[in-house]
Amino acid sequence: EPDKFGGVSVRLARGGALGRLDAAAFRSALRAAIHEWQSEGKIAVWLHIPILQSRFIAPAASLGFRFHHAESDSSTLTLWLGEGPSRLPAYATHQVGVAGAVFDESTRKILVVQDRNKMKNMWKFPGGLSEPGEDIGDTAVREVFEETGIKSEFRSLLSIRQQHSLPTAFGKSDMYIICRLQPHSFTINCCPQECLRCEWMDLVDLVRAGNTTPITSRVARLLLYGHREGFDKVDLTVEELPAASTGLLYKLYHRELPEKATYQLEYFLDR
Repeated sequence: EPDKFGGVSVRLARGGALGRLDAAAFRSALRAAIHEWQSEGKIAVWLHIPILQSRFIAPAASLGFRFHHAESDSSTLTLWLGEGPSRLPAYATHQVGVAGAVFDESTRKILVVQDRNKMKNMWKFPGGLSEPGEDIGDTAVREVFEETGIKSEFRSLLSIRQQHSLPTAFGKSDMYIICRLQPHSFTINCCPQECLRCEWMDLVDLVRAGNTTPITSRVARLLLYGHREGFDKVDLTVEELPAASTGLLYKLYHRELPEKATYQLEYFLDR
């Protein structure tokens, strides 16, 4: 099937006639198809091969196809047919980790954990990897509940860390996002498989603690400042907007404009 960028996408069936096709016959059919696509002006081929059809990977590679990415049950190979070097986008280069800083403003208590099976058991915020299709705030709420049993609600983004060549990300880059959450329960049910300790700690004590990760210490100071001066000074709040190309909604995180600034902008635009 053609794509909107001038290429063609080929998805091999998981059974049927392909089950009786040998590698040599597949290579011959694929080579003929490539010549046809070139004559039609196609610039690239995306070849999706189910894991049970993996015998077709070698003949495709002999025709110039290269791995692009793999899922649990399939692999995707690409062949550039256009002029010059390939302009096809690389596959995902980052994993996304999300932590939840669950802060109770009335008691100034913050929820912290110590991971099990770590070389250094330092205080940090509960969190983990975001799942495909999962919003950042939902990841934070889910991970907090799984690790501590605490129910919470997303309020804002506090910080984003970018790190490259991370061993735990298979040598790729990593985005680590910390969200501010509001608690809706307070009785801790610590997950013994993931956490060595879980507790509500006074925020000032966390700021002063020596056995914290650097990012935990920095975000704790950010929370303390927000608690004293107003969270509008530190929060990145969320707004849903329609995507220009698909019409689907996406989430935009940004600092809110003060009401006075909004009026000033409207006055300037009306002039």
